[in-house]
Amino acid sequence: MSKTKITIAGGGLAGSLMAVYMAKRGYEVHIYERRPDMRRADISAGKSINLALSTRGLRALEKAGLKDAVLANAIPMKGRMMHDEQGNLAYQPYGKEGQHINSVSRGGLNKHLLQLADENPDVHLHFEMKCLDVNLKEGTAKFLDADGKIHEVKSDLIIGGDGAFSAVRMRMMKRGRFNYSQTYLEHGYKELTIAPNAEGDFAMDPNCLHIWPRGEYMLIALPNPDKTFTCTLFFPFEGANSFATLTDEQAVLKFFNTHFADAVPLMPDLVKDFFENPTGSLVTVRCYPWVNQKAVLIGDACHAVVPFYGQGMNCAFEDCVVLDECLEAHLPDWDAALDAYQKLRKTNADAIADLALQNFVEMRDLVGDEDFLRQKEVEHTLCELYPDLFKSQYEMVTFTNIPYREALEHGAENTRIVKDIIAKGYTDRLEDRAFMTELLQKR
Repeated sequence: MSKTKITIAGGGLAGSLMAVYMAKRGYEVHIYERRPDMRRADISAGKSINLALSTRGLRALEKAGLKDAVLANAIPMKGRMMHDEQGNLAYQPYGKEGQHINSVSRGGLNKHLLQLADENPDVHLHFEMKCLDVNLKEGTAKFLDADGKIHEVKSDLIIGGDGAFSAVRMRMMKRGRFNYSQTYLEHGYKELTIAPNAEGDFAMDPNCLHIWPRGEYMLIALPNPDKTFTCTLFFPFEGANSFATLTDEQAVLKFFNTHFADAVPLMPDLVKDFFENPTGSLVTVRCYPWVNQKAVLIGDACHAVVPFYGQGMNCAFEDCVVLDECLEAHLPDWDAALDAYQKLRKTNADAIADLALQNFVEMRDLVGDEDFLRQKEVEHTLCELYPDLFKSQYEMVTFTNIPYREALEHGAENTRIVKDIIAKGYTDRLEDRAFMTELLQKR
């Protein structure tokens, strides 16, 4: 009997992980990736923002047998370090003692996943193959190779893991009764670099995600194993302070020396990076259904999110875990399995999209605000003292596998409680276990 054949459009993070899961089920898997093989070609991973790997992503990598290998090259970040315009620092822990997120290389992680997939004889990798179109009913897909030749392949299932501008999703959109939206922020992003110091070590604390919040814009920095920091400037496209106004070296230096003065001495290639590195856009994609006949969407193809909660990759990996669990629960009924997957994931994908947009405002506007920092201090204390009764929204999203929708709803309620505690002057009773237990149980 011939094996079930799976075609995966896109060999990025979600596509390569899904290939590993499908091959473990004994299926014949073919990945078609438009870029060259990044394990051999000197190319970027396609996106410039570092990845913040947390609990959901680690669960997915552990299922694939990759968790330890990836963590060996990761740098733990235990909290945010805020830099004000005078260079003063304020630290805010992410969670309880021992909780941290992990700064990892997008390209390095993708190479790990591709290599793991390639080691399975049931996985076949095809590079420089651009997806042109799919036939949802027949399960066929057309790919254009580097020589201009079109290849038509047939399979039992097509998985669209081909990103925010997915060709598989585009075919679904043309069939009707398909809800779709894409929304761009007025901000773009540009990658910059903080170099190692004169001794060849990190120029700042490597165990923090550094943020320079400035209201309408911000700079962030994540550590790399080579002792550099990858910085990302999130900045409006238009306006008084925007990419449109920073058009020459003098303007760039004046702006950075005014608003990010403590970072400038650490960035010897600031001007070069600013003008040579591309300016990216930030889009949120929502759609439904994710399943149409012989095709299903995963990752950014069905729910691209902005990067401000550090959950885009973690969410895409969770798609793969849930899809694999639905196959386990419902096969041989493929229709039931795929429908269960999309129904479980859609509401949670919408929730993390909303959370990511909310966190952009928090990171650029609030992390330096005294009232906000006070709220976070109380929240952190409650998390430490009453872990069974109180979890912050950030903790639920980042350090648990609680569905995103529940984290959104419960987190909002917990924020209301914290504000109420401060407003009513209960902060001096945080360690009064009987009083606080009764208060928290009233929710």
